[in-house]
Amino acid sequence: MDTAQIDQVRRFNRTVTERVGVLHDHYLGRDRPIGEARLLWEIGEQGQDVRRLRERLGLDSGYVSRLLRSLEADGLVTMEPNPRDRRVRTIRLTDAGRAERATLDGHSDELAASLLEPLNTAQRARLVAAMAEVDRLLTAATVTLDAVDPDHPDAQHCLRSYFTELQQRFETGFDPARSLLPDAGELRPPHGLFLVARLHGEPVGCAGLKLPSDAPSEIKRMWVAPQARGLGLARRFLAELESRAAQHGCDVLRLDTNKALTAAISLYHSYGFREVPAFNDEPYAHHWFEKRVIAAS
Repeated sequence: MDTAQIDQVRRFNRTVTERVGVLHDHYLGRDRPIGEARLLWEIGEQGQDVRRLRERLGLDSGYVSRLLRSLEADGLVTMEPNPRDRRVRTIRLTDAGRAERATLDGHSDELAASLLEPLNTAQRARLVAAMAEVDRLLTAATVTLDAVDPDHPDAQHCLRSYFTELQQRFETGFDPARSLLPDAGELRPPHGLFLVARLHGEPVGCAGLKLPSDAPSEIKRMWVAPQARGLGLARRFLAELESRAAQHGCDVLRLDTNKALTAAISLYHSYGFREVPAFNDEPYAHHWFEKRVIAAS
């Protein structure tokens, strides 16, 4: 890792924390630290499951519990078991909590305006554009990739969403029964693997890798949710699957795709895949690709 880049990130973090006032226990002039203020905002009008809230913010269970107890003691939230699963607690704002959240929203608007006010029009546009880019890149860095069983609920959610999108985009529609779908066993170790991408604990993409002993490795069912596109996730999937294939001693990586998936085709070309003659009878494929893989040393 480039030490100059690390220094710049740390400098940026110091500037932001100082400028937005997170170093103080009385965030935005209120009688609470930023952690409690953020929880009030995240709980929102509809309430939130504590587990989901914790995953959304990536916080330790004990720390979240302490923050919520403080908010409950101040009469700003209530906690109750979820009627469908009593192991899950639901947190909701009280009337006082909604009023406090509204006050925090107003102060947050004032803080944002104070950051922009000293700048001229061009500088404001540059700052807002830079913030949007930082937000996008930090979101991309938040996405996790995990190998899961193909029957895991998150994997099944991604595959259902993927098939629904193909049904809408392919000229002839998409029927999974006609496609050369790999059996779940082909995407389980040692015969393969299945990756799920998660953003704030929610599944936003998937990709499978077949690792047959007598044929090249093959990428199957790579999909990224619309809300997660533009984060470089598809390229990240390719890099991770190529690395996994290399670790297994594979020297060729294959995939096929439909002509309607023009963005995917462009990605494969830019990533170093080359088009080759058809290597299977996939009825929905119009393009077949291969890439040489350098085996891991």
